[in-house]
Amino acid sequence: MKISSLKSIIASLPSAIVASSCCVLPLVVVLFGLGSGAFMMYTMKYSYIFIPIGVIGVGLGYFFYFREKKKCAAQACPMPAGKLNIIILIFATVVVVTAIVFNTFPEMIAPLLGG
Repeated sequence: MKISSLKSIIASLPSAIVASSCCVLPLVVVLFGLGSGAFMMYTMKYSYIFIPIGVIGVGLGYFFYFREKKKCAAQACPMPAGKLNIIILIFATVVVVTAIVFNTFPEMIAPLLGG
């Protein structure tokens, strides 16, 4: 498997982790009892940096995926790691959208998480 066929994974997965580091990742850390709310409050200050990086990275992941798919269709070759690429792209998209929702609508999310 060539590295060029994995460009979409390389672009989208780290960017999803970066985007979630302001909202989703600290929440998971707190829910598992590994951190405190102060950690979450500290990282949420930087959401204006993390979320655009995540959106750009996932967008690049889709760009690389569809470019490779088009190239493989033109050459009549099977797309290497095609299903793995799209699964990770969808996962990264869900993570980034979740981070955006948590950041945009905190007043709606807080009662759901608080019980």
